[in-house]
Amino acid sequence: MKIEILGAGCASCDQLYQNTIDAVAELNDTADVVVEKVNDINYFASLGVFMTPGFVIDSQPLSTGKVLTKAQILKMIEEKI
Repeated sequence: MKIEILGAGCASCDQLYQNTIDAVAELNDTADVVVEKVNDINYFASLGVFMTPGFVIDSQPLSTGKVLTKAQILKMIEEKI
């Protein structure tokens, strides 16, 4: 599973990234989960994301323009597993 945090480096983007790292750390098997920050605006647009931060799992945008909590992130990950 590939999780991408889309953002240009603002505080909200950094917080979403940290919440995602914390959520992934709680999973039993994190070997197949990769989390990365992406700051390429053209890539955002190609996914249809026009507000940051963006939360993407396996190239599917699931949230834009808000900082998800760790619990919200865990729920989204579990729905994709």
